[in-house]
Amino acid sequence: MARALLIVLDSVGIGGAPDAERYGDAGSDTVGHIAEACAAGRGDRTGLRSGPLRLPHLAALGLGLACEAATGRMPPGLAPPGALAGAWGHAVETAAGKDTPSGHWEIAGLAMREPWGYFPDMRPAFPEALTRDLIRLGDLPGILGDRHASGIAIIDALGAEHVRTGRPICYTSADSVFQIAAHEDAFGLERLYDLCRIARELCDAYRIGRVIARPFAGTAEAGFRRTSHRRDFSVAPPADTLLDRLQAAGRDVVSVGKIGDIFAHRATGREIKPGANMACLDAALDALGSLADGGLVFANLVDFDSEHGHRRDVPGYAAELEAFDARVPDILATLRPGDLCLVSADHGNDPTWHGTEHTREQVPVLAFGPGIAPGPLGRRATFSDIGATVARHLGLPPGAGTPAL
Repeated sequence: MARALLIVLDSVGIGGAPDAERYGDAGSDTVGHIAEACAAGRGDRTGLRSGPLRLPHLAALGLGLACEAATGRMPPGLAPPGALAGAWGHAVETAAGKDTPSGHWEIAGLAMREPWGYFPDMRPAFPEALTRDLIRLGDLPGILGDRHASGIAIIDALGAEHVRTGRPICYTSADSVFQIAAHEDAFGLERLYDLCRIARELCDAYRIGRVIARPFAGTAEAGFRRTSHRRDFSVAPPADTLLDRLQAAGRDVVSVGKIGDIFAHRATGREIKPGANMACLDAALDALGSLADGGLVFANLVDFDSEHGHRRDVPGYAAELEAFDARVPDILATLRPGDLCLVSADHGNDPTWHGTEHTREQVPVLAFGPGIAPGPLGRRATFSDIGATVARHLGLPPGAGTPAL
């Protein structure tokens, strides 16, 4: 029986979606703009990388062709270097949003048509009743922040006051999120998680998709840094996804990275959360090595988004893409006859774009493995075609979407 590896390159979009203008993102293009910036010398950083964007393995899988199909232009350096090694296409999101849960749920066959709730970009951002109840139920002296902010910037600005007063830093963004940052030692990691559980219940009334724990460490003198102990407290999917159908069929599922958090730990099987991109990829390949026939390894590589997209860091994003590209041969070496690997994304986060938020973009659909014929997969009308492709490959009913293979 076949097996599948599904890798989501978090935020690696390939051009504005047809409705991007509604989101203020018409013209955004994460991969294309990074490639153009690198070609123009704006992707260099001493000791990190320099020169044009180099993604030979992804280009051979059809990434450049997917970009060209989505935007009408081939990003510099992404033309296939020779014979194609995979099937390629691009997919359009139909869910109402450009956030992580919406993208992943649609990939798994559940497109959310009703918009999430959002907090306004004003001060204070949070409803008075929500703040009051969080302070009371969390036994807090108060909160800091209460506004839209970049996570790194607000920790730099308020970290010292947080440590001194014990007030957690609460902030949001253009996404449907309530984020709480607190010092792992001064506030306590488990206390932060407990506070987020309280916030999760309070935010349900406002249709907020995620409450995110953002622990950090360090000192004001030496600088604060976010740690790898982030945890997302998501709303559970309101209907079955590909993961539920796999569980019902008795199949093995291994969730790597923040997949477990995104699906509220429902039908996510064995969860592994090792941290950075390459550690997540290592864990995914290790899991695939022992995965039973008919099983799925579902991995999210978040650093593209959290470490580089939101920070508008072109050189860092480019280096992260090149690091993943260098690992494609390792993925190919791990696949055995009958296996399918699908590489895609959940939204964009163009580091050349204004602001620090996600961008509403199309995503690549790259399919490869022993026996997978190279060639075009075309424009996929919904991310759900990705999950449907996995389902068909594993011998399950496709659910929502149309299989691409």
